Parts: sequence; C-alpha cells; structure tokens
Amino acid sequence: MIRQPVESPSARRTITIATRLLLALQLDGPLLVGLGLIACFGLVVLYSASGQDMGKMVRAVLHLCLGTAAMLGLAQVRPQLLRRVAPWLYGFGVFLLVVVFVEGEIGKGAQRWLDLGFIRFQPSEILKIAVPMACAWYLQERPLPPSAKSLGVLAAIILVPSALIIKQPDLGTALLIMAAGTMVIIMAGLPVWIMLAGLLAGSGAAWFAWAHLLHDYQRERVLTFIDPQNDPLGSGYHIIQSQIAIGSGGVFGKGWMNGSQAQLDYLPERHTDFIFAVIGEEFGMLGQMLLVLLYLFVVARALYLTSQMQDTFARLLASSLALTFFVYVFINTGMVSGLLPVVGVPLPLVSYGGTSMVTLLAGFGILMSLYSHRKLVGT
Repeated sequence: MIRQPVESPSARRTITIATRLLLALQLDGPLLVGLGLIACFGLVVLYSASGQDMGKMVRAVLHLCLGTAAMLGLAQVRPQLLRRVAPWLYGFGVFLLVVVFVEGEIGKGAQRWLDLGFIRFQPSEILKIAVPMACAWYLQERPLPPSAKSLGVLAAIILVPSALIIKQPDLGTALLIMAAGTMVIIMAGLPVWIMLAGLLAGSGAAWFAWAHLLHDYQRERVLTFIDPQNDPLGSGYHIIQSQIAIGSGGVFGKGWMNGSQAQLDYLPERHTDFIFAVIGEEFGMLGQMLLVLLYLFVVARALYLTSQMQDTFARLLASSLALTFFVYVFINTGMVSGLLPVVGVPLPLVSYGGTSMVTLLAGFGILMSLYSHRKLVGT
C-alpha cells in the first residue's frame, strides 16, 4: 500500500494565510508569481548588462517598488471608479502631451519628458493605460460590434495622442498606444472585412507617415531592417551587434557576466532596448526560451482572468492590457533579433526604465481589480 504524503499543519496554515492575504489585497496569486519571476530575472540580467552599476540597480529596485505599490493600490480600486475617471484621465494625458510639445525637456534629440523638479517622467506612458480605458468606456453602453460612427470616434481617441507622441518623436510608444486602442476595438467584435479594410488604410497611412511624419533617423531604421549591412558602422550597427551577441550565445550561453559583446561595450543600449540580446549571449537560447515562456504564462493567465469577466468595460479593458503586454514582448524580441525594425520598445519588466515599469505594473493592478471585483461591476 502506497501512502500519500501528508501536509503538516504548519504548511496548511501557511497556505491558508497566503491565500487569505491575496484575497484581502485583491491580487491573483499565479499572475503575481509570474510577474515576480520575470522581474527577479530582469534584475539579475540588468546587473550584468549595466556593467555592475549599483546606482542603476538601486534605481531599478526603486522603480520596481513604485510599480508594485501602484499595482497594489490600483487593485483595490473598484471598476466603477475606473469607468468614471477614464475620460478624465485621457483628457489629462492629452493635455500633458500638449504641455510637453510646448515646453517639455529635451533629451537625446527628443522632447518627451516633463521635469517637475522632484520627478522627471514621460506623460506618454499615461496614455498606454488611458487610451484603452477611454475606448472601453466609450463602448461600454453602445451596441457591439461598433458602428461606423463609433469607429470614427474611437479612431480619433487613438490617433490624437498617437500623433502628438510621434511628433516628440517617439514612434515605439505611439505604436504601443495604437496597439492598445486597436485591441479594444478588435475584442469588441470588429468584423474581419473591416480589419482588412483597416490594413489597406494603414498601408496608405504608412506611406503618408514615411513621406511627411517620420524623421530621417526613423526612415534609416526601416531601411536598416531591410539591409543592416548597408551601413554596418552607422544605422545598422545596433542590429548587427545584437545578432552577433545572440548568435555567439548558442544554446547554453557564455555564462552570467561573461558575454563579450555586452561586457566589452560592443552592444549599444544593452541595459534598455537591447537587453534581450544580453540574455541570448549570456544565458543562450534556453535562457531566452525560459523568459518567453514566463511571458506567455503571464499573458495566458491574464486572458483567463479576462474570460471570467461579464461586464463590457472590464472585458474590453482587461483583454487590451493583456494583449498589449504581449505586443511589448513581440516587438522587442522581434527588433532585437532583426525580424522587425528598431522602434525603441523596452522589454517588459526587464529593461531599465522607471516610467515604463510603473505603467506596466499599474496596468496589471487594474486587471486584477477588474477580476476581483467582477461580481460588483455594474451594481
């Protein structure tokens, strides 16, 4: 006779206490574990990618703590309040973009930041949450799939802040905001023929943007994507060095802090946009696959939570937050690998960057709030 292992009373009490704590804080345990594992792995990689810079590590931990606090705080907010503030948050975000356009702080040739003395931040990050919130708020009491009139209003909600952000210029953030808003529309039941028509219209818009909106360096990024070797010491340098780093890591990698491309400073932006290449060089293909699996787990769990929601606002907003997180991962890993043009999108919870970290975790706090209060929505 095989005896089943028996849990000790202390182990059962620990599990019960942890479960009650998560319920009290309106948090989802599996999603929280997935996010925590990604963040911890990110800190390990960042220590190597930053050249063992303890200043950056301290700031990264501080950003993570601020993001966690934002997630915990927003998880307590009831969806009714989120619905009420959605249009006001959107309007405030657009107002800040106008302020940035008029007198924002310039850094690295871009006018993206507001410096309030005690804090310096990118208002465009607010729109990553405000745009899908505004789209979901607009659709909550309208028939679905959206009518032609509704699509026109939604297009304006998405394109107004996106155009202001492109002018900063910050193409990567603008693409993410457009993706977040578009996800809401798609999840609202947009017919396939309209999606195809949108792709055709997007092609025309891309031509217009190429001719009139994109800066010279942004055009070079697209041309570099087509043929990086055309300018190996100029616009193609980033992607060539990134591919060398990933390829040299092989299956198992060279070992933590042993990557030549990263440690010898050949790889530009190695602690921000190109940190995925550092993972490939030092931890190999297995390290990259492990991280991608963690990302997929987080997205899958978030979509499962979304599937349990009945309210239109909650379902549309939560699905947009989950799928936009996937878009983050897809764009960053694609551009670092040379499969997509370089557009300056950080790797979620791994790349160094304060405002982006806080925004991402705040989004997951909203998602957990929508799930934990799902029985109260609409009452």
